[in-house]
Amino acid sequence: MFEFSQYLGFLLFLTILTIGFWLMFFLVGFVSYWVTGASWEMFKEKRAKKRQEEQSVKY
Repeated sequence: MFEFSQYLGFLLFLTILTIGFWLMFFLVGFVSYWVTGASWEMFKEKRAKKRQEEQSVKY
């Protein structure tokens, strides 16, 4: 049937595949969180700058 080395190779392949899947799953979640947070911070900075310029024009 199978030799022991073939069985170990198959287990190693499954282990690497599983680690790669969970790493990809984690990175997709982390990168989307990072991009969303960076975009929100940039939006808040632009909004604050716009408000500051409006206040400086009034006075």
